[in-house]
Amino acid sequence: MREVFMAKKGRVQINRELCKGCYLCILACPVKSLEKDTVPNSTGTYPSKPLEGDLNKCIACGNCFQVCPDVAIRVFEIE
Repeated sequence: MREVFMAKKGRVQINRELCKGCYLCILACPVKSLEKDTVPNSTGTYPSKPLEGDLNKCIACGNCFQVCPDVAIRVFEIE
């Protein structure tokens, strides 16, 4: 019998005002669930954001959280 493992599901929350747009989180995401925002924050920086249209892509691995130098990311495991 073969065991089947289900990937975790997650949700990423990025504080737009703390994000300085280094995009390390985008590079660190293994499932490419983050992208550059097209709307600047109050400092004129284009922060990272969860990928629109495919919010269920996140696997809650925490890579984005770990590489963020500004602690602007929170990751939540769902289900």
